[in-house]
Amino acid sequence: MLTYVIRRLLLILPTLLGITVMVFAIMAMAPGGVGASLLTRSGDMRPEERAAMEAYLNQRYGLNESLPTQYLRWLNRVSPVGFRTDADNQPDGFGFKAPDLGMSFAKNRPVTDLVAAALPITLLMNALSLPIVFVMSIVMGVYTARFRGRALDVGISTANLALWSIPVIWMLLIGLLASEEYLHLFPTSGLESLRADRWTFLPFTGDTGWQRGYLLDVLWHLVLPVICLTYTGFAFLTKLTRSAVLENLQTDYARTARAKGVSESGVLWRHVFRNSLLPLITVAASILPGLLVGSVIVESIFSIDGMGRLVVEAVQLRDREVVLSITLITALMTLISYLIVDICYAVADPRVSFE
Repeated sequence: MLTYVIRRLLLILPTLLGITVMVFAIMAMAPGGVGASLLTRSGDMRPEERAAMEAYLNQRYGLNESLPTQYLRWLNRVSPVGFRTDADNQPDGFGFKAPDLGMSFAKNRPVTDLVAAALPITLLMNALSLPIVFVMSIVMGVYTARFRGRALDVGISTANLALWSIPVIWMLLIGLLASEEYLHLFPTSGLESLRADRWTFLPFTGDTGWQRGYLLDVLWHLVLPVICLTYTGFAFLTKLTRSAVLENLQTDYARTARAKGVSESGVLWRHVFRNSLLPLITVAASILPGLLVGSVIVESIFSIDGMGRLVVEAVQLRDREVVLSITLITALMTLISYLIVDICYAVADPRVSFE
C-alpha cells in the first residue's frame, strides 16, 4: 500500500502540469487572446488610446511575451519552490517561497482574495446538502432493495424519477415559494437580509419584538438553494445503492449470516451494506472537487457569489489568472480525492489489494 501511495503522489505533478498546459493553451488560442475582454470594454477609444491601453496591458501582464515564457512565469509564481524575487521584482535566488496566484485581470484584485471570499459560501451550501443527499439516498436505497417490488420500492423509485425529471423546479420554487404574489415564504436571492449586519448572531427578543438573528437569517436564505442542490441527487444515488445491495443480498455470506440466526436488520446493515460501499466510494471521488464549482446554476439563479459564479465570470472575461488558479486547485483536489478513494477501497473491503 505504501509503495502504491508514493507512486500515485509522484504522478500528481506531471498530471497537474498537463492539465494547466492544456487550459493555458486553450485560453491563449481563443480569439483575441487573454486580454481581449479588457480591450473590448474600451471599444469607444480612439486608435491611439486603444494602442496605448494594449501596450499597458502587455507590459503589466506580460502578454507580449512568448506563450512558453508566460506559462513558465505563471508556473514559477504558483509553485512553492522556484525563483524568488524581492520587493522590486528583481531575482533573489532559488528555493522555497510562498505561492502567489496572481492578480485578476478583470477585477484587479488578488486571486487569493477572490477565492477566499467565494469558497466559504460554496462550501457552506454543499456542507448542508451533501449529508442530506447521501444519508437519505443510502437509507432509501437499502430499504428499496430489502422490499424489492413492493409498494415502498415502487413509490420511492417513482418519486425519485419524478424529481430527476423536473429541472424547472428552480423556477417553481422562486415563483411560488418566494414571490410576493404567492406564498413569499423565502427570499429570492442572496445569503442575508439588508439589515442582517445590525442583528445579533442568535435570535433574540427586544423592544422591537422578535428578530431571527444573523444565523437564522442565513439559514432562511439557504433553504431554496439547498433544496435545489439536493433533490436531483436522490435518484442516482438511491438506484446505485439499491443495485449494490441487491447484488450482495443473494451472496453466500448473507445466507450464512441468516442461518446463524442474525436478524434481517443485522444482515442488511452489518454485512450486506458494508460490502455494497464500493460503488458509493467511487462516486464520492467526485465530491471533493465538485464542492468548488458544482453549484454554478444554483448560484446564478439565486444570485449567490460563490465559486460557481466566479468561474463563469472568469471564463466569460477570459481572466486567465483566475481560470488557471481554480483549474489548478480543482485538479489537485481531484487527484487527492481519487487517492483517498483508493485507500478507502482497501479499508471497506480487505480483499482489495494494490500490490
